[in-house]
Amino acid sequence: MAAEKTSDQQVFYVGLCMAGAVSAGAYTAGVIDYLLQALTEWDKRRGQPGVPSHRVQIPVMGGASAGGMTSIMAASSLNNPITHIDKPSGDILAEHPENKLYHSWVDLVQADMFSKMLDTSDIKNSGVISALNSDFINDVATRVVSADPKQWQPTPAYIKPGLKIFTTLTNLQGYAYNVPFNSSSPQPTKYNMRIHNDYACFQLTENAITGHNDGWMPLDLKNKVNTDIAADAAMATGAFPVGLQSRIVKRDAQYVNNNPWLSNYLVNSPVAAGGYQTLNVDGGMINNEPFDKVRSVLDDLTGQPDVDYNNYNKFVSTVLMIEPFPTQAPTPISQSRAISNIVGLTLSSMLSQMRSKAVNIKDAMDSDCAGQYLITPSRRVDTPDGKSTDLTGEQAIACGALSGFSGFLNKEFRVHDFFLGRHNCKIFLRDYFTVPTKALTTNSIFVDGYANADKAKFKSTQNDSYQIIPVFEEEIKFPDIKFSSGNNWPTIKEQDIDRFSGGMKDRIQTIMLNVADLGWLTKSLLWIGAKVILNRMVTNKIMVTIKGELKTWKLLP
Repeated sequence: MAAEKTSDQQVFYVGLCMAGAVSAGAYTAGVIDYLLQALTEWDKRRGQPGVPSHRVQIPVMGGASAGGMTSIMAASSLNNPITHIDKPSGDILAEHPENKLYHSWVDLVQADMFSKMLDTSDIKNSGVISALNSDFINDVATRVVSADPKQWQPTPAYIKPGLKIFTTLTNLQGYAYNVPFNSSSPQPTKYNMRIHNDYACFQLTENAITGHNDGWMPLDLKNKVNTDIAADAAMATGAFPVGLQSRIVKRDAQYVNNNPWLSNYLVNSPVAAGGYQTLNVDGGMINNEPFDKVRSVLDDLTGQPDVDYNNYNKFVSTVLMIEPFPTQAPTPISQSRAISNIVGLTLSSMLSQMRSKAVNIKDAMDSDCAGQYLITPSRRVDTPDGKSTDLTGEQAIACGALSGFSGFLNKEFRVHDFFLGRHNCKIFLRDYFTVPTKALTTNSIFVDGYANADKAKFKSTQNDSYQIIPVFEEEIKFPDIKFSSGNNWPTIKEQDIDRFSGGMKDRIQTIMLNVADLGWLTKSLLWIGAKVILNRMVTNKIMVTIKGELKTWKLLP
């Protein structure tokens, strides 16, 4: 199938996949902020001499956990004015409501988030729903799906009409299906199973969709159609198991039964008609990098077989994944048969197997694969010998410590990661989101797009390749940010961590007294034990862990 034509220019499709990240969603937000800015700037310059003329459109964006939340957030930003933020203002902690991505991920609801997460007001009537208070996420979710009809703007040309947005969910009930086996019984015996990977799928629209349902719920932000479901899905995909509260998602059963990624399982056992409710935790637990689902949307759109979309000379689409926590190469495991070792290895094995993808492994592992690109954190640091080196992956971001929770300890960590995301995206678009020189003579999209372009201006600085999305900035450098540490890497003082000790003791004690329905005598004895010994021991252990991890990341001097 040939690439779609838009105003006689051929279109190249980029599907966005955003991986789970917890507080490092600030990094993903920074990447998306600059990506949208770059596409907007290109449209402004379109038609000018020397500017590439092909088009890029985004037909789908989706993800898990923080990535799923950011997908919905980005979609809800498209039709309202947004002020892109290239560097902090004079007050590094100043809020920026003019940029929804920054406001939702960096500002959150207050600078000191960890104190709020230790607050015990969410523990009521002997009920504990999470280790940390996550009520603030309700406020963020409301902000995520809000749009101002009075400032409504046309959808940008770089967004394909009918943009598809999805989040992964871990459905704790699961969907039942079965496989019949012939046996000695008169009727075939059914082997019953359940799948727990679930998806909340939306399609952006400004008009009600009637008489058509392919499993994608219409999302009309202007008229608030299904925005409540989108907000619930945003909270559910980020419901970190145990740490943050689980979430309920209610949707019409038709959007479950017709969902293209579920329908094969439900063909013989569809869920009952009407409203359907699921209890969910973090979508990243089962599918943290749903690039395979983004690819399936692109395949349906273009009709290209994998042999073509993995070929620079023929491809008309690609997956762009943003991954703040890139996976690490496996290391040899301990062969110890001690139960403590076996429990940990069993859990990690289950998690790894759940996240494995049913894709063409041979093609996916091709290092010269045109069908997928990846943005991960990277920053340059000075070494004691006066030289510099690049830190990559989770070690490059301030929110990467404590499995992604460190960003809740200090707003400066979130500020840093947002601007690092923007910086990394600039370099990525300039030097790595490119096609080889040969594609300018063999791939019709880039043959036409670069026919009258000033190629030298849009060439990678790293190799003989050319930009898919043109970057017009002549000089790219990380903004000169002075954190309270006195340099461009934020740190936190030990006394600022110690001040959380009291709130942590209170929360641990409140959880212990309310985690089950206990009699007054048992509760009294437990209160005494907690007060005297237990909560102090647990708190001290947690504080030691926090400080140790922050020192590893050089976030604690």
